[in-house]
Amino acid sequence: MAHEHNHSNEHNHEHHDHGHEHHHGHHHHTVHAEDVNSAFIIGIILNFAFVLIEVVVGIAIHSLSLLSDAGHNLADVGALGLSLLAFRMMKIKSNERYTYGYRKTSVFVALINSVILLVSIGAIVFEAFHRLFNPEPLPGATISIVAGIGIVVNGVSALLFMRNKDKDLNIKSAYLHLLSDAIVSMGLVVGGIVMVYTGWYSIDSVLSLVIAAIIVANTWKLLRDSLRLSLDAVPTGINIEKIRTAALKIKGVKDLHHIHVWAISTTENALTAHLVLTDGTTIAQEQQIKHSLKHELEHNNIHHITLESEYGNEACEEEKC
Repeated sequence: MAHEHNHSNEHNHEHHDHGHEHHHGHHHHTVHAEDVNSAFIIGIILNFAFVLIEVVVGIAIHSLSLLSDAGHNLADVGALGLSLLAFRMMKIKSNERYTYGYRKTSVFVALINSVILLVSIGAIVFEAFHRLFNPEPLPGATISIVAGIGIVVNGVSALLFMRNKDKDLNIKSAYLHLLSDAIVSMGLVVGGIVMVYTGWYSIDSVLSLVIAAIIVANTWKLLRDSLRLSLDAVPTGINIEKIRTAALKIKGVKDLHHIHVWAISTTENALTAHLVLTDGTTIAQEQQIKHSLKHELEHNNIHHITLESEYGNEACEEEKC
């Protein structure tokens, strides 16, 4: 029972700490919530309007590169929508059944996004190969103009996410998607110009394949990261050995073991560990040590911390000690 009590104590301590976390380190995902929210909404509206333009023009002139880019942009609108949903879900308070709230949604959304994108690429590649060998004449100028609009739309949307991109996997994926869309549009502008001056219409299919390759390269990493987080792997940028070393530097700490670190969401991480203290540590010293360790861990982007204390002369129950 002593252990239970310690656990709940710890939890109170953790919530109590939240006030102080907000000043430093904890503002990773709360600071620009309004900005992020409006960035997603503006990005969704702009991109959806652009998708409609690409689809209408693409069908009218039979351009596969415009249609495949529209597919790509539509997938991005979906991705932005899902990311916005995840961002909103993270704000919902935790309850008895979902003790961490719905924060993990953000990880699943990143995973779903990457899978949808990879599926959409398959369709583009299939059609592009078919067209490569049967190219048809296309109005290059029209393609260039539409793609030019795309550069503006994606460029503006990407800028909205720029300042928060390193704080959250979903925001980063939105930023990368939009940036790669702008680069793709640039390629389509060049392709259109080439068609006008050389009449080389196969470039439409070639560009579709290039678009597909760019998406695969970006999506693969997103798929890998989100899959790792959904399997509760240690989040990128956190090193267990470093955590142990930092703990051992604190006076009175003999060891830190059974360290588990996992992602609660794409922005927040949690840690549980056994903290071994030197014999004769008083309760006041123990509180101070835990406080220092938590402070240290916040710098490592870990905000939900549960520590179980042991003393040097105790036998550890779990055999791995």
